[in-house]
Amino acid sequence: MNIVKRAIFGGIYVALIVASLLLWDTCKWMFVLLFAAFIVLGMNEASKLLNYDGTKAPILIKIIDSLGGIALFSAFFVYYNFPSAKWTPLTLVAAYILIRLTTQLYMPARNAIADVRQSLGSLVYVALPLSMLNTVANVSPRIVLAMFVFIWLNDTGAFLVGCAIGKHRLFERISPKKSWEGVFGGAAFVIAASIAIACVPWLSNIFNPNGFSVATWIALGIVTVIASTLGDLFESLLKRTAGVKDSGNIIPGHGGILDRIDSLLFVTLATVIILQIATAIQ
Repeated sequence: MNIVKRAIFGGIYVALIVASLLLWDTCKWMFVLLFAAFIVLGMNEASKLLNYDGTKAPILIKIIDSLGGIALFSAFFVYYNFPSAKWTPLTLVAAYILIRLTTQLYMPARNAIADVRQSLGSLVYVALPLSMLNTVANVSPRIVLAMFVFIWLNDTGAFLVGCAIGKHRLFERISPKKSWEGVFGGAAFVIAASIAIACVPWLSNIFNPNGFSVATWIALGIVTVIASTLGDLFESLLKRTAGVKDSGNIIPGHGGILDRIDSLLFVTLATVIILQIATAIQ
């Protein structure tokens, strides 16, 4: 039953992401609402991990932080889609920082350092990378879709190859089950897919409307493997430090939303760098 539950909710998660990107041209708001929800849920889970001594953040701080994360995402979205209104969300981000830090002055019983660490740490770790998805989507939402496909292929390849022949531990201190064989297995899946996207016409029509070269797609595939692995390891480090197995339980059979997007956070940042380089070269 647990496998069935995992498959059902995993399928819903994937379907929502794919639909939000395929419908980008006709309904950008699905993308906005979905990833704004990811920001709110992810920041809340990250806040708990960062405050590993067990002291819960007051509900007021959680609300302010959630609004701050949404404001940051909105700033990126509006900048690319509504240039004439770009100052509005930036003003909201400025207001968040001012209000959040001022609020701390009126909480004398709280540990100010721990509280601010939670708030700004979760903003930088979760909200900023998810906000930068708008930067990639501005180049093409299909590249964002390719990012997710690469991440899922990397996870699948790493799992299959790691289970079959994995012997050499990748980072045993943090994640005892990960192996170098799994990493190379995931890389093989992703690089094969990246070459196919650049060379197979019908795949290029879906994922490569910008006409990026084979070299660019291979570079995107390689950085996805590296960044995805690092993102997963970093969240594992946070969970191990906090002494928890999952970041939350919002997705039955899968844990928290942060458990699902940990790789995405690092991959987004790496993809922005590669696309900047590729755009400059072309």
